[in-house]
Amino acid sequence: MSLAVGLLLATTPALAAESSPPVPTRQAPDGNTPATGAKTTDTKSSPTEAEQIVVSARRAATVASSATKSDTPLIDTAQSVTVVTRNEMDVRGVLNLNQAVRYAAGITPDLRGGVGTRYDQFLLRGFMVPTFLDGLKLQDSPTGYAVAQTDTSRLDRLEILKGPASALYGQSSPGGLVALSSKLPTTLRSYGGVAATGGMFDLYRVDADVGGYATDEGLVRYRLYGTVNGQHTQLARTGSRRFSISPSFTFGGDGPTTLTLLGNYQYDPENGTYGGVPLVGSLRRASFGYLPRDFYDGDTSYEKFNRRQGAITYIFNHQFNRDWSFTSRGRYDDIMTEYRSVYDMGYYDNEAVGLLSRSAIATKEHAHNLAFDSQFKGHVRTGPLHHTMMFGFDYMQQSATEIGQYGAAPSLNVFHPDYHMVIPTPGPWVNYLTDSHQAGAYGQDEIHWDRLILTGSLRHDWYRSKQTDRQSGSGTTRQSPGQITWRASGLYHFDFGLAPYISYSTSFQPQSGLVSADGGRTLHQASPSVGKQLEGGLKYQLPGTSLLLTAAGFHIEQTNVLVSVANAGYSVQSGLVHSDGFEFEAHAEAFKNLMIDAAVSVQKVHDDSTGKPLMQSGKGNASLFAFYTMPSGRVKGLGFGGGLRYTAKSYGGEANYGSVWVPQYAVFDGSLRYDLSNASRSLRGWTASASVRNLFDTKFVANCMAYASYGQAFCYYGERRNAQATIGYTW
Repeated sequence: MSLAVGLLLATTPALAAESSPPVPTRQAPDGNTPATGAKTTDTKSSPTEAEQIVVSARRAATVASSATKSDTPLIDTAQSVTVVTRNEMDVRGVLNLNQAVRYAAGITPDLRGGVGTRYDQFLLRGFMVPTFLDGLKLQDSPTGYAVAQTDTSRLDRLEILKGPASALYGQSSPGGLVALSSKLPTTLRSYGGVAATGGMFDLYRVDADVGGYATDEGLVRYRLYGTVNGQHTQLARTGSRRFSISPSFTFGGDGPTTLTLLGNYQYDPENGTYGGVPLVGSLRRASFGYLPRDFYDGDTSYEKFNRRQGAITYIFNHQFNRDWSFTSRGRYDDIMTEYRSVYDMGYYDNEAVGLLSRSAIATKEHAHNLAFDSQFKGHVRTGPLHHTMMFGFDYMQQSATEIGQYGAAPSLNVFHPDYHMVIPTPGPWVNYLTDSHQAGAYGQDEIHWDRLILTGSLRHDWYRSKQTDRQSGSGTTRQSPGQITWRASGLYHFDFGLAPYISYSTSFQPQSGLVSADGGRTLHQASPSVGKQLEGGLKYQLPGTSLLLTAAGFHIEQTNVLVSVANAGYSVQSGLVHSDGFEFEAHAEAFKNLMIDAAVSVQKVHDDSTGKPLMQSGKGNASLFAFYTMPSGRVKGLGFGGGLRYTAKSYGGEANYGSVWVPQYAVFDGSLRYDLSNASRSLRGWTASASVRNLFDTKFVANCMAYASYGQAFCYYGERRNAQATIGYTW
């Protein structure tokens, strides 16, 4: 293997990259960033010696692009956005997206606990949300298994955009979206790094990242990132392994026209288990007590999860003049999964003797996805008004197949489990061929009038899909809805730095299923569900620093939700879901050598069709993470910190004894990092770091799903104490 791969850039801000044209800055010793082009004086240098200035190319944590599709200061953005930088992820030792978003307000994290990590599953303001990579949607599998997972070590940053965003992005969730940005070539002539990580549950990682100029003048620049990693799950009978490589090239240097090509191939030979534990024996005491946190409900001989995903992305930028520019980006990705598992049914055949009922499932799924987005951006002045305008068009296409089997599996004795049983071959279950297309045209005008910023966005989408059921022979179902979505907001800057704002935005999501409005006499395909949000808030950024305080209140409604009809093969679109809440966040990336992330949220998510909250939705969360780096003295360069994560109780559905509520829980994390060059000049470029999640090994249930009508109730234990250490070298 010619590439050693790894977690790098964790320690060197100068290596962080981004998709937008970088602005050179120089990091000062005190952690602050001086103005571009600032010079330093070395009193030990002779007048004839050239001064060396190291520059970096990273966006500040106070700037985001997800809300407006262009880099905009958060203090000027009339919507809630949380930014998680590369540096923050490295300090906390983040290994996946679930871990990356834990310290954001409004998150209900780890829906599959500490075990089911092959997918990134969490709620934002009570709703599942889509993920976008480099401005393009990572399309979900139509049947659930061929879903890409981005290794967070190849990311430069991520942004959590809260609330409906269909006016710019098309079909999306009322809760918002998560926007990921890949590491891309930077302005540095040469850079690189390698890191090795080890930890509990046999964790190993080797990460590498190199890049620089491919030509003398930097007209062509490159970057090559890769990782090899693996770990047992906390069940110790299953594990995960990953091989990933991401080469990228940028053509055009610092000129008005640039083209970036980014490739990625990722192979997961295995990725843990997707099972859980029955509610009785985990959340609720069974007659025999409680199941241990390392209880495994599957069969090691039968268990399999194999995922291959590859993608090629282009990003084209052209600057016509000082006012107008054109950007186009596109991606093709190919995802294949093969999944096989035995899992518990959420109830016992005989609880007294610990006999747990199980089933077996096996699927093969293959998805081909295309996505494009192009826009013109420009600045226009009309009298006292300054307009920042954008006109765009995007397109998505997906073709996917799935063949699945399902059947019974031998029951498991939880007292004396046998993980090498003979599993009968499951029978045919599904055989789908799905094809979908979405095209959207949108426009946006951001108007600046003195201290007032008004923003309006309008979009029309055309969506069509067809799914052929080749198993039952029931034919092909089709959808072809169109939808108009929009957004309007206003924000005002007061002299003393406070910026109140208000915004209204909408969203839509296609739905599958037959509906009837006349008792079943006529049936038709479901229309999309529609979301709308009213949000108001306050923002304050301490002048000259990265310290940003935000507070927001919101009301979200989702209408046209499908409600099933008992003993009928159709639904009615009478469902209404609403989410109301308040959020507060405080962020500072490098404020007097202190990194701060604080968040508090309180929310109520209610489904009018059931009279209950949405299943899995929580009451809110609170968190605080602080990390301080010693600026001087004998321990100069030593960073240390920790965090508290609190998650309020959440609704887990209805069991045979009534409503299921997952109790609140709180866990602590810790981090250390040391720049070894402070110990010896010969160790320049070397860094050692360590982090631990759930420091006190608190035992808790992260989530439950109970279905009284089926007699099934599943739960998922939270992540156990998990510590890791990294040694890295950068240049």
